[in-house]
Amino acid sequence: MSKLRIAVQKSGRLNEDSMRILKDIGISIDNGKDQLKASARNFPVEVFYLRNGDIPQYLKDGVVDAAIIGENVLIEKGKNINVVEKLGFSTCRVCIAVPKASNYSSIKDLEGKRIATSYPKTVQDFLDENHVNANLHIINGSVEIAPNIGLADAICDIVSSGSTLFKNNLKEVDTILKSEAVLAVSPVLSEEKQVILDKIQFRIQSVLKGRQSKYILLNAPNDKVQDIINVLPGMKSPTVLPLAQEGWSSVHSVISKNEFWDVIEALKENGAQGILVCPIEKMVI
Repeated sequence: MSKLRIAVQKSGRLNEDSMRILKDIGISIDNGKDQLKASARNFPVEVFYLRNGDIPQYLKDGVVDAAIIGENVLIEKGKNINVVEKLGFSTCRVCIAVPKASNYSSIKDLEGKRIATSYPKTVQDFLDENHVNANLHIINGSVEIAPNIGLADAICDIVSSGSTLFKNNLKEVDTILKSEAVLAVSPVLSEEKQVILDKIQFRIQSVLKGRQSKYILLNAPNDKVQDIINVLPGMKSPTVLPLAQEGWSSVHSVISKNEFWDVIEALKENGAQGILVCPIEKMVI
């Protein structure tokens, strides 16, 4: 059986998050230092460790079959590459930033100005949409220093926490797009490789669903059980089991971590006691 060739970023946060999800879906990979590719011990997969900016072309050419890559890189370099799953990690945004002392009210203030960026296509599309003419300086590397050395009036770069902008006396003024890691596939993926990819995608969906959810157990007097069930936004219907103490039941359900505190407060108000919350490793729907 042939192996699915999947690319991940060679180093950095996206590499760490990518390897973590592969591990979480049960794919065991031994990767030595500076190794360019490695095979899984227990699944028909080869992992290629590549520069992030090179991955879109490798996908287009069919050198790799799939990739875990930043959505922002695909928008810049990966036209017509299909995204099959958004992964929810390695989030960032592509932003316009200017020196803190600059008077900036809208994108129109960049008319005729110089913008340093590693994302020329993304920036140019944004400028065109807003009918702004500016001069782009393409920089691969430390874009944020460009205004300090007089090379540019503004920059456009990826931002996670904003600490790098702060250190370079810059302020974020416009967000062009928000990005996260995605699972992308080659446009020349074979049917045989598609079967392997479908298995990987199924496992990833189970892991992501688990990460987004919490398992909740609680005790409640029987006359409060229906009120509590009405509060719980469970998958279908909560499990209700009688306790040894007469007149009490145990209620089990799954809730979204995004609704967690609101649900907990509502449960307590409706008589829930002994609330226990557990992480979910994987959830198969």
